[in-house]
Amino acid sequence: MYVYMTIMFSNYFHSLSQTPQRLRKRVLATWTPDQEWNQVRQRSGADMKRKLNWYDLVALGVGGMLGVGVFVTTGSVALHHSGPSVFISYIIAGISALLSSLCYSEFAVQVPVAGGAFSYLRLTFGEFMGYFAGANILMEYVFSNAAVARSFTEYLSFAFGQNDPNVWRVEVHGMPKNYNMLDFPAVALILLLTLCLCHSTKESSILNLIMTIFHVIFFGFIIVAGYHNGSTKNLVSPKGIAPFGVRGVLDGAAIVYFSYIGYDSASTMAEEVKDPYKNLPIGIVGSVLITTLLYCLMALSLCMMLPYNKISDNASYSIAFLKIGWNWASNIVGAGASLGIVASLLVAMLGQARYLCVIGRARLVPSWLAKVHPSTGTPLNATLFLGLCTASIALFTELDIIIELVSIGTLMVFYLVANALIYRRYSITQNTHNAPPLYTLLFLFLLSLSSLCFSLSWKFNQQWWGLLLFGALFITITAFFQLVVVMHYNSNKVVITLTQQDPPHWLVPFMPWSPALSIFLNVFLMTTLKLLSFQRFAIWSCFITLFYVLYGVHSTYQAEEIEMMTIVNNNNNNPSSAESNLQAKVEIQVH
Repeated sequence: MYVYMTIMFSNYFHSLSQTPQRLRKRVLATWTPDQEWNQVRQRSGADMKRKLNWYDLVALGVGGMLGVGVFVTTGSVALHHSGPSVFISYIIAGISALLSSLCYSEFAVQVPVAGGAFSYLRLTFGEFMGYFAGANILMEYVFSNAAVARSFTEYLSFAFGQNDPNVWRVEVHGMPKNYNMLDFPAVALILLLTLCLCHSTKESSILNLIMTIFHVIFFGFIIVAGYHNGSTKNLVSPKGIAPFGVRGVLDGAAIVYFSYIGYDSASTMAEEVKDPYKNLPIGIVGSVLITTLLYCLMALSLCMMLPYNKISDNASYSIAFLKIGWNWASNIVGAGASLGIVASLLVAMLGQARYLCVIGRARLVPSWLAKVHPSTGTPLNATLFLGLCTASIALFTELDIIIELVSIGTLMVFYLVANALIYRRYSITQNTHNAPPLYTLLFLFLLSLSSLCFSLSWKFNQQWWGLLLFGALFITITAFFQLVVVMHYNSNKVVITLTQQDPPHWLVPFMPWSPALSIFLNVFLMTTLKLLSFQRFAIWSCFITLFYVLYGVHSTYQAEEIEMMTIVNNNNNNPSSAESNLQAKVEIQVH
């Protein structure tokens, strides 16, 4: 044993000595869709089973978002940031999420694997960028799921007539504030859902579909009851519809973006969807549109029931019904909110396991996390591992500690996906009509720079001319790229298919404006967040980068070297295998 450990550490330190060379080779290493679909996907052993339809995806997206947004963030944002105009914050965040969902949809139908943003960025900008996005998405899922599970305990207490949100938590004296209320019901819920997800994806989606239908009906009850018992006077009293000004509305939009974590779960189900070319865009975009509408109606309902300054931070809807004298409705709201949170957690935990599974396939984390169970067709190890991590955090951590950290990570990943879509569309997939990569990268740099300058001018109250200058610069840069670069290098329509028999892929409309606006909004919303959010994000980024340098780059380097040697040996021994590999490659048709 001692000899084995000595050899193992010796090999590892030898690998560390080669870190600079390996980084140069791996950081920008990319894969093709064919390699991602055939070689990388096969590392999981068994295939995931294709059982989901478009309505399953819509239900998964809606179910994944509804429980988080309305019941966790609305009251706090209305009270501290947006006031009655919190519904406008949801509209702004919804537009940004819609633009991002369009980008996700095009990638999802081109690369129908379970990796979501991780796979899209790895195929476009290289291994490290994909890993960076994947690690941030996992952080967001685990932290937000833990926080939302704690909200479940608060609303469940109201369902049973207990008006204290901490009644079922155990206070531990001597522990730091915001970490001293142990939440065992949240832990039990997460572990129960983990076991459910290990069993079957289809059965889990059916359970989510049933809960989502009841959830939407329950939303209808709250909306009607709120409008019936509320008053439009509460929307302008005591300090107008936007008591904190336009800045408060926009700050609120950045925070409620937390509410849209979940629609990208639909893209992570790509390997389990029937007819992904049709069903993925419907599921991803449709769920965002439906959820945004319901968010706005629910936010208006809450602000009509009570003046914004009387809305509670915790369990805001249940307490609102208590304050208007509908005690029985408070119990119903507690039960319905609890059900919605369960549906939201189910979908989010479904998505997070698939992200980790695909990152494991890429060997950036231990490969046993990538294994798919042959009988259930689910990523069993990843589901169990993340379930335990989420339960551990849910036991201690309050929502306020992590909500802005989650928002900044989400906005960053969606920003990167929009950049990747533009680069991939105009500099990779169009074959002989590609724009030079340097032109596209320069466009993306100027686009981000103008967006950042506009956002900072707004944040630091600069003169109005700065907003006009950088806003006009953003529009001019995008128009120039479209009219000069794109029209020159993209005179022919491009259709990308995996095989000649497949239908054309779904493409984002109004290119490059749609992803360009997504970049602008994501940058703008990020700059509205507090400095503490950026500090925490910087610490997390340093941690995941260190993990990549110490583990990820060496694991992938060694795995790829071994795989390349195996392929070369097989091709030398069996020349026909080389021909079959060529036939499996993605075909690009230019019309």
